[in-house]
Amino acid sequence: MINKKPFRIAIILFSISFLSILTPAQDKKPLSFEQIFKSAEPKVTAMLPTVSGWADDNSYLETKKKEGDDRAKVYAVELKSGKDKLYRDLDVFKSMAPKGLSLNNPASATQDFKKLVFMKDGDIYFLDTDKKEFKRITETDTEEKNPTLSPDGNHVAFTRDNDLYSINLATGKEFRYTMDGSDVVYSGYAAWVYYEEIFGRASKYKAFYWSPDSKKIAFFRFDETKVPMFPIYNSEGHHGFLEKTRYPKSGDNNPEVKFGIVNIEKPEIVWADFNEKDDQYFGAPFWTPDSRSIFAQWMNRDQNNIKIYSIDLSNGGKSEILDEKQPSWVDWYESIRFSKDNKGFFITSDKSGYNHIYWYSMDGKKSKQITDGKWAVVNIELIDDKDETIYFTAKKEASTRTDLYKVEFDGKKLSRLSFGNFTHSIKISPGAKYFISTYTNSLTPPKMAVVDLKGKIIKELGDSKTKEFDNFDIAKNELFTIKTSDGYELPAAWTLPLNFDENKKYPVIIEIYGGPGSPSVADSWKGIRNQWLAREGAIIMSVDHRGTGHFGKEGMSLMHRNLGKWEMNDYIEAVKWLHSKSFVDKTKICITGGSYGGYATCMALTYGADYFTHGIAMFSVTDWRLYDSHYTERFMDTPKDNPKGYEFGSVMTHADKLKGKLQIVHGTMDDNVHMQNSIQFIDKLQDLGKTFEFMLYPGERHGWGGLKATFLRNETYRFYYKYLLGKDFPEELFNAKTGK
Repeated sequence: MINKKPFRIAIILFSISFLSILTPAQDKKPLSFEQIFKSAEPKVTAMLPTVSGWADDNSYLETKKKEGDDRAKVYAVELKSGKDKLYRDLDVFKSMAPKGLSLNNPASATQDFKKLVFMKDGDIYFLDTDKKEFKRITETDTEEKNPTLSPDGNHVAFTRDNDLYSINLATGKEFRYTMDGSDVVYSGYAAWVYYEEIFGRASKYKAFYWSPDSKKIAFFRFDETKVPMFPIYNSEGHHGFLEKTRYPKSGDNNPEVKFGIVNIEKPEIVWADFNEKDDQYFGAPFWTPDSRSIFAQWMNRDQNNIKIYSIDLSNGGKSEILDEKQPSWVDWYESIRFSKDNKGFFITSDKSGYNHIYWYSMDGKKSKQITDGKWAVVNIELIDDKDETIYFTAKKEASTRTDLYKVEFDGKKLSRLSFGNFTHSIKISPGAKYFISTYTNSLTPPKMAVVDLKGKIIKELGDSKTKEFDNFDIAKNELFTIKTSDGYELPAAWTLPLNFDENKKYPVIIEIYGGPGSPSVADSWKGIRNQWLAREGAIIMSVDHRGTGHFGKEGMSLMHRNLGKWEMNDYIEAVKWLHSKSFVDKTKICITGGSYGGYATCMALTYGADYFTHGIAMFSVTDWRLYDSHYTERFMDTPKDNPKGYEFGSVMTHADKLKGKLQIVHGTMDDNVHMQNSIQFIDKLQDLGKTFEFMLYPGERHGWGGLKATFLRNETYRFYYKYLLGKDFPEELFNAKTGK
């Protein structure tokens, strides 16, 4: 049943009379182009302190530059006195490091930061701060990848030529664990689809895991022999060349995967009892705190069943600990939090309809749900075994805000620890005595403070709002909801133009992403980039459909086998709502986004062509048959199993409806959403005689920075000026050399 109750967020009542309060005071100045885009003085917002966490329960860690220092260092700041002492300074080893090696970016470090490894020119260097020793560990023609120190800092593991190695740092002895690395077989190094969709890009393809006692390494072996190769053309040089990636598109063969464990100084691999020929996936594994077992995550190809197995390290035997099934899809467990006494573990799952905390005994035979309700847990922040208390962040007060809570192991005494109507980003102290919150809402630039467990601010650490803020006209961000015809209250936000006049007509620019479980609307400060368009006379808006996560798994599951359907239904409902506003120009409803947002934009200008008049679609999926297996099939199943869903969800199916102004943008070397998507869409549009704009970004991947990012910004604004604002594009501002 659809939840038709109004969503618990700060709802702005939209009557024309309220809009007059948005008219700025006449004595305030508008923000200049230089202030908005180049951080020119006078600044209206400033950076908050760089606080990375806690040294202990009474001292937090801040990176700062003191007078006379040429670079910032890490200090432990005592909370009550404010006194600081140097906590970490690698500069003292600068003279020992080879030329060109930056000490600011270690590849790996022990928890106490006393031992570190670095990469330079493909080789590994080791720093022992206690011994004041800096030495080169490898010197090979082949690049070592992902060097990772063991927890005790005595060994470093890495991959070379797609095989797994380690080195004893005291003796220099090298151990090789696998011998079959090739262009299609990798041990300890992830296949592309695992890197992108399961382990995440932050993994840098790393697929090996040290045991807590530093005696063993678990790793995955991938065989991509049967995975189709996708060629990406690089136009550099005289002839150009092809970059070949094994990329499984929906319905294709996936990598065959084995899971192994090796004793670091006895290179005999124990393979876990899985059949690599099965159509399956594996998630990140988790070692038990005593290092006696490792928990492996397994998922079927249909992605509606996830299991956790405990692996016997002596023979690879597996024992099922947990088995979760859902009618639509299941998600990977991003973390498993073990009790220190090894009596059980905690996970979060949305199997009840919303993401909540569950406890399981180590053998999985006992379990209980700890939190419950129509709200979602975001993350477990800390487990206090002594007091049997869990500290966690959740969206309980509103789906657009995040707060800190605590609850006892038995689910009792749930209480909110953070304060006010803010979105909080939390760093809790090791003993849960205090927490640092960076807090904000749609009207408030971020602030930072130390807070006690009663929600009382103990110490203000920073305010990004400067003393100049109130001297300037700042267009306000407003948070509200749009009610659909079937009762959903869709979270939305907008920035209205400065000097708003209800008797004028304004263009609307809707910025979206739109993927399942990926909201765009939050009760947080949006920065000042929107201020230029607000000054120039545009309404900038975001809206989330029912499948973005605000309505739990119930809302998200509607998207199962139906990508494109409910996004368009709800975005069209939002445009109908806009049409009811006298100040909205119905002939200028623009939508824009990248990746999934690009897909939604293409669908809006085709399937939703009667409502959306303009769009900029960046690096867009245009047909789900062209995207990778793991992501696509989670929501759509395979093309063979769901032909009608794939047909409706393809932009090409609706291309004949295009009648507005559409700009298509893509990087030529996008390894995630291949440029093939845009090319096939363009091919279809040309055959249909449809007009459109197309901009290529040579050599760029899935999003980009540098000079081409400035060019993209300028072209985006040029589009807005030409088609929405009806003004000449201010070349002298956007193309000034200092802005590039």
